[in-house]
Amino acid sequence: MIGDVLTSSILFEALRQKYPKAQLDYLINEHTYPVVENNPFIDNFIFFTKEEESSKITLLRLAKSIKKHDYNIVIDVYSKLSSNLISAFSKAKIKISYYKHYSTLFYHHNIKRQQSTNEKVGLAIINRMQLLHPLGIEATCIKPKIYLTESETTNSKLLLEKHNVNFSKPLFMISVLGSGENKTYPFPYISKVIDAIVKKTKGQILFNYIPNQITEAEAIFNLCKPETQKHIKFNVFGKNLREFLAITHHCNAVIGNEGGAINMAKAVGVKTFSIFSPWIDKATWNLFEDQKNVGVHLKDYKPELDNKPEKHYKKEAFAFYKLFKPELFIDKLEDFLSN
Repeated sequence: MIGDVLTSSILFEALRQKYPKAQLDYLINEHTYPVVENNPFIDNFIFFTKEEESSKITLLRLAKSIKKHDYNIVIDVYSKLSSNLISAFSKAKIKISYYKHYSTLFYHHNIKRQQSTNEKVGLAIINRMQLLHPLGIEATCIKPKIYLTESETTNSKLLLEKHNVNFSKPLFMISVLGSGENKTYPFPYISKVIDAIVKKTKGQILFNYIPNQITEAEAIFNLCKPETQKHIKFNVFGKNLREFLAITHHCNAVIGNEGGAINMAKAVGVKTFSIFSPWIDKATWNLFEDQKNVGVHLKDYKPELDNKPEKHYKKEAFAFYKLFKPELFIDKLEDFLSN
């Protein structure tokens, strides 16, 4: 969800270029606000809370309140039943969303998602920018950005120094856990990746995890070699998402499970090395792939797997993860660390 909100924020930069005096508002889930806080292209935020998520009456109340804004244009990036309802209630003369078999009931422009691309920006970017085509906006290469304040980056540096981080040595954030078990690289494998990073760079390691994941993070730590463990600053993390982002800003790279942390790192200008789950489409989410942003997927090394539907890989994620041994991509990781 955080990655979706961050990626969709690119629309505002393109809209501001086309409509410099327009009021541009963003309806988002309340907990995702930190990744778009201080965005200079967005005028107002409307929060979709847990109450709206769980109560049809509260959702209807929100839809009616949005109707009062008299928006000229509504762009529904999510195209879910809740956003369909909100769009339907709006008085907008132009409503745009993605094509679904029923979407013509709600929207004037129904955009079919592109399924493949040779562009390095990624389908997640291309398909969002397509939503602006009905407005005559053809931009394709806007990168998501997170706007940190000077005080946030200064305070995070002081926090790292307090934990004996040496800024004369490389500092790597490891995304050790995915958003779910079927998006988490096996513990014995990610520990080998961390061992390889330390062996190659002699750098310092931060673990990206939240407090209720400490048991899993400790299990990964314990699987690392004793020499590697000496390089890990295990209990260094921010008290909230903005602090995490400010800490990430000081890292040389974020490496590990593809997901929100990787997308946020790109948005603060930090190098990334993403390990994709076998069931996640790399073409969609490997945004702006280049020497600074590298992604690896099981299908890169076993292309014969490419002829089966996504749901097959999701159902058998753990079995396919076992095939995705670190040895397949360690050379690529070492090249990344050398650049």
